[in-house]
Amino acid sequence: MGATVAFTDLGSPAGAGFPNISDLADQQLHLETELSSEHCFEDIVGRSPALQKVLDQVAIVAPTDSTVLLHGETGTGKELIARAIHRLSSRRGRALVRMNCAAIPSGLLESELFGHEKGAFTGALLQRKGRFELADGGSLFLDEIGDISLELQPKLLRAIQEQEFERLGSARTIQVNVRMIAATHRDLTAMIREQEFREDLFYRFNVFPIEIPPLRERREDIPSLVNHFVAKFARRMGKGIRFISRNAMDALTNAPWKGNVRELANFMERCVILTQGNELNVPNLEANDSAGRKVVPVASSFREAERRVIIDALSDASGRIAGKGGAAERLGLKRTTLQNKMRRLSIGRSDYSTDHYTNRIAGPQATS
Repeated sequence: MGATVAFTDLGSPAGAGFPNISDLADQQLHLETELSSEHCFEDIVGRSPALQKVLDQVAIVAPTDSTVLLHGETGTGKELIARAIHRLSSRRGRALVRMNCAAIPSGLLESELFGHEKGAFTGALLQRKGRFELADGGSLFLDEIGDISLELQPKLLRAIQEQEFERLGSARTIQVNVRMIAATHRDLTAMIREQEFREDLFYRFNVFPIEIPPLRERREDIPSLVNHFVAKFARRMGKGIRFISRNAMDALTNAPWKGNVRELANFMERCVILTQGNELNVPNLEANDSAGRKVVPVASSFREAERRVIIDALSDASGRIAGKGGAAERLGLKRTTLQNKMRRLSIGRSDYSTDHYTNRIAGPQATS
């Protein structure tokens, strides 16, 4: 993959200095302490101007009780920003209650938000508090608000505006003191035009909007994120990864990352799983994005690369899966995890037997 450089020598594609990954835990702790003392942004990695603009807005609005609307693509870190807002607020001593509106069926969403009394509906065997009640005195983070049904939106508007509601099955009004933080990846103004979202609810949420940039607009943060995720997953798997090729880092930096930071994190976990030595194994094919730049093929080559690495490990271990020196130990995986991967990838004994493996490596000439 080209010249190999240590993490100590690697920074951005331009070659700026970067920490040795074995020392990254200490340096990250130092950065977290430094940032925590000023802004409580310890979970957010990056120093790009685009990200700094967001953090500056967070620092401004967090001490107030104003409602914040976070907008950004999937995987950009909206929940991390919501946590930072809560930690910087006067409510940090109380709960930050989170709810993903897209993950709950619309028929249950009202009960999740406002709670219900025993017997309010079939299956309501006990009284239950809703998220608004649980967040009293703290903050309520509603993710994917664009998925809230039109029928429920008026009740949500009243709860936000009046800070009061009734549990399902009860006539008693409950008053709360909740700071609202909402997030969505959808275009709410377009939804208003299509009459899929109430305009008055939008204005109630849109008191202080913050646009979170996609990863492609802050590529200078990708080397920092790569080091962060490699350190995190390598510690978890007990691997001593210290190097990455310069070409691999360039490819990672120029990749499209349509799933943003979440996609990058998942891909780096795969890379760490595939790595057997001290150099990060980054599957790489000649793929190009719309701008003609070479990128890492996140999906197309991974299955093949993962299969090849597992077969190599099994061959090196003479077919042994578990035990000292077995393939599972070599890959830093549990025995059951490796066996599940072998089933998923259709790896059988014939794939890693000595004769088959020798012929596969040497090619047709080996059998002539």
